[in-house]
Amino acid sequence: MADAVPHVHAVHLAWEAYGDPRRITSLDEVSANVSTNRVYRLHLDDGSTLVSKVSSYGSYFLFVEDHERLRLCASLLDDTRFAGMLADVWTTRPERLEPGERPHIFTWYDRTMWAVFYDDVPRAESLPRVLSEDMIRNLGREMAEFHLACTDLAPRIPGGSKTVKSDAIHLLELLESPFAPRNFDLTPESIGLLWRHTHEFLERLVQLGYDEWTKIPVLIDWNLGNFSVRPVDGGFRLFSRWDYDWFRIEPRTLDFYFLSRVSSSTGDRTRFTYGAHTLVEPSFLAFLDSYCDVFPLGRDELEFLPEVYRFFILNYVVREGARFFRSDLCTAFRRDAVRTYLPAFERTDFTPLLSAAR
Repeated sequence: MADAVPHVHAVHLAWEAYGDPRRITSLDEVSANVSTNRVYRLHLDDGSTLVSKVSSYGSYFLFVEDHERLRLCASLLDDTRFAGMLADVWTTRPERLEPGERPHIFTWYDRTMWAVFYDDVPRAESLPRVLSEDMIRNLGREMAEFHLACTDLAPRIPGGSKTVKSDAIHLLELLESPFAPRNFDLTPESIGLLWRHTHEFLERLVQLGYDEWTKIPVLIDWNLGNFSVRPVDGGFRLFSRWDYDWFRIEPRTLDFYFLSRVSSSTGDRTRFTYGAHTLVEPSFLAFLDSYCDVFPLGRDELEFLPEVYRFFILNYVVREGARFFRSDLCTAFRRDAVRTYLPAFERTDFTPLLSAAR
């Protein structure tokens, strides 16, 4: 595809800047073809492989911040049973550092796009598209164990510059602009609905005590194409995870909307649509029950789970959609947000979530 040429060229420029004597023999694109990011597997002349992500989404400096924290998180997990689960982010070669310069991740940057290199993490087995209840409960226990490990190491990882609250405040300001209908390609009535939901979301952050919650590394976008598992003792354990587009330092609850999708009766889907109903399906309630046996959720955290969904729609679909999703998907998702997703959210009874309270 013609639009891929600049991204492929960026990978070669990044590899040249990195300074490794090995030569790239071929590139395989492994992008999800949903976002504006491009991901490639590089094959080198010594038979080894690595992965490169090329992005122009958001801020280069926030991209660097996220990847420094990812590198630290992966390193700290090496002292847990999740060692090797996250891909190591490559750092600048020692001989390329200036005197006195500390080691840091390597990035290539030309002010319009940027690239980073990762280890090519090994992949074990994928879970089936629709999970049995035993698998759902197994996944609940595994995610609880992973969140516990991340909670233990979180004090050693700096917080992020962006937060759920700052993102929502930024969106509220954008929606208050007289140019909001043009900027979001939505009607004034739709902008009004989005403003109301954003304002209500911020009110819920205050009511539920978001500022006091423990913030840990979260990966948010859990789908069956992002992680692999290793069979063990009639069940499985999390083995490896890739794709870190929505990595953040936030409350653990931000991981749960996508986990509800994986646990749903329809399972992983190739047609992208985002509804809140998966949060109250019996299968996700079973996931929560199993999760809470290992790492209990407080009532305030359970009450926040619907807000995790609302934040995803408001932030990733509406506020950042034009920079993250392909343009055709962005247009469709934004219109679905005001016509379908948020109205359905208002009609949904989320009280079944409280059954997981311990």
